[in-house]
Amino acid sequence: MTITQQILTIAAVVLGTVVTRFLPFIIFPADKPRPKYVKFLGRVLPSAALGMLVVYCLKNVNVFAGTHGIPETLSILAVCILHFWKRSMFLSIAGGTGIYILLINFVF
Repeated sequence: MTITQQILTIAAVVLGTVVTRFLPFIIFPADKPRPKYVKFLGRVLPSAALGMLVVYCLKNVNVFAGTHGIPETLSILAVCILHFWKRSMFLSIAGGTGIYILLINFVF
């Protein structure tokens, strides 16, 4: 990349970041009530995004070959147990990831 291309790329990234950070506050100011559909999306999108991530992570698991999905199943159980025990998203994700890495490297 030339210097001009690098500067334009950085400017585009900065502009995109600024627009996505400030645009919601301009469209939905604090002194006005939010529309019902925005409240609805705020309530359902986090769960939908997490569900989509689970499906994406498990899409290539074959229960009829290899490890038969055992490391994935144990990791999911660990995430659930950690989350219901401590109610910490970070601990749940980090613990489940750590257990999965340990299982595929040292057990399976």
